[in-house]
Amino acid sequence: MNADRLLTEAEASNYINMSRQFLRKSRMNGTLPNHTQGPPFIRIGRSIRYNLDDLDAWIDERRCVIPGVLRAVC
Repeated sequence: MNADRLLTEAEASNYINMSRQFLRKSRMNGTLPNHTQGPPFIRIGRSIRYNLDDLDAWIDERRCVIPGVLRAVC
């Protein structure tokens, strides 16, 4: 893993276009029923970092593809 590919919480929230609060809550509640699981994160001491490849994979896992529909709401 390349350290250049690690993002802060603020950078990660901007990258995935979600709030920092979403990332914080998903770290605590992401595995609970009816809660969206957040992207994987790395804890370095008290700091939280997100790997760019993990964020891309997390986004791809949530992609909805419906044949014949340009934009789909899933």
